[in-house]
Amino acid sequence: MTEARPDTASPERAGLPTPPRLALVFGGSGQIGVPLLRRLHAAGWAVVAVSRQPQHGGDGVRWLQGELDRVEGLPPAADVVFSCGPSDAFARWHARGELACRRVIAFSSTSAEVKRASIDDAERAVARRLLDAEEALFESASHCGVAATVLRPTLVYGAGRDLNVTRIAQLARRLHGFALPSDAIGLRQPVHVEDLAAAAIACIDVPATHGGTYAVTGGETLPYREMVARVLSALQPSPRLVSLPPALFRTILALARTAGVARDFNDAALARMREDLAFDATPAKRDFGYAPRGFSPTEAELTPPA
Repeated sequence: MTEARPDTASPERAGLPTPPRLALVFGGSGQIGVPLLRRLHAAGWAVVAVSRQPQHGGDGVRWLQGELDRVEGLPPAADVVFSCGPSDAFARWHARGELACRRVIAFSSTSAEVKRASIDDAERAVARRLLDAEEALFESASHCGVAATVLRPTLVYGAGRDLNVTRIAQLARRLHGFALPSDAIGLRQPVHVEDLAAAAIACIDVPATHGGTYAVTGGETLPYREMVARVLSALQPSPRLVSLPPALFRTILALARTAGVARDFNDAALARMREDLAFDATPAKRDFGYAPRGFSPTEAELTPPA
């Protein structure tokens, strides 16, 4: 990136009020971006946010519309840039050096590790894209003297827009129940979007996070079955959770796929129900005080926005 803006003739030296720091947020209308914008505004930041769709102004945010390969009206410099959208597209944007900034915080995903050895070709490709994007970001950041931090969430929930926890709730509502194989005991760590937004802000001024990649997990590690049970208990009326022998579950799943239901629930996803997908959040807790909540979703958090 180009050189950061100089601080000569600072307002402090001239006896003037210090202007607010400027944050640029890509993916500001996404499930992590929305609470991040709200927290930045509450903390007194000036905020410019980018979304692919038109957005209404509010809460001190100046919205820009565009894709990462073409955004009109970007400021020449920012104090920090957040990426809450596709990490590969952001890495390419950052490498072009279109904006002066010394601090970057980007969200990736623990899928970079989880899906590396998947039996599904498409899932392995996802993991490869995530890992390549992280590597490219750190490379361009190092070249330009930018302090970059990558945050890898686990199962995201809280905005009704995720493709895991909320999808379970939607299917349970539609079927008035939910079935799992009896061996669905792999460990999970669902993480709330508000905790992710708080983590991103907590990193900003912590030098220990520069050049680091952190797993940002939920505050509890629980078996897959227990996670689903808590999702169902949050719904009113609460759908019934049924446990089936693994062979019977596979047979029913195959029939459901034939009927066009659960078509995107592949064999790799089924196998992961038995796997422990738990990550160590100790480095995040140590370096920037990460303190995520336990898993107690509400029905509103499991309902897609209108």
